[in-house]
Amino acid sequence: MLWLGSSQLLDKIDCRDVLVLGTRVAISTTARDLCVVIDCELSLAAHITAVCCSGYNQLLQLSPVVRSLSMNATKTLVQAFISCHLDYCNSLLYGISDELLQRLQSVQNTAARLVTGARCSDHITPVIWQLHWLSVCQRVAFKIAGLVHQSLAGAAPAYHADDCHLLSDVGRRPLRSHSNDIRKLLVPRTHNKLGDRSFSAAGPQLWNDLPPALWRPGLSFDSFRRSLKTHLFGD
Repeated sequence: MLWLGSSQLLDKIDCRDVLVLGTRVAISTTARDLCVVIDCELSLAAHITAVCCSGYNQLLQLSPVVRSLSMNATKTLVQAFISCHLDYCNSLLYGISDELLQRLQSVQNTAARLVTGARCSDHITPVIWQLHWLSVCQRVAFKIAGLVHQSLAGAAPAYHADDCHLLSDVGRRPLRSHSNDIRKLLVPRTHNKLGDRSFSAAGPQLWNDLPPALWRPGLSFDSFRRSLKTHLFGD
């Protein structure tokens, strides 16, 4: 069992266990769901700690191996063992603190230096560009925008598709002079930062911020992903 709330609300709770069918169930501070560590404040700080520990351990094990591999082979290994962990359920990371995102970015930076042989004193941005990797923050946006595209194309589960509504379908028809807005989505009003982080708010907001060329209904998912990555690299 887990209490969820802000730190101020959690401080007011003095209940440390709950009686369920005659058994005392202790209150936990974290819980794991599909390998995602959920904490009481939904900050994902515990999850990021786990991802960083796993990532650095994997890099430590790969370090002596890559000396015998080509750069392309090393890049493939790093993407298989590191990037997949950074990308797993990363849509949940939207809206978390910059400090937590930077911790994940440090793992990616270390991986990039391992692949390219760059020194710690070398500026990391050109190294990331050389590998054609999106930053951790950009990868989060990439994942969410992809989910929105699939939702509009009818290829996503209903619990995602139901959160993506075209403005033209909810009675807010754009003016003729703004025909490009025909594919804009309705962004619901939220009342706190947790609401801003939800897919129903974050997805439409990210989608509306994309260039209209990426909104084309006939654009395939693969073409959308390629164009989106090009767009994010240009930001």
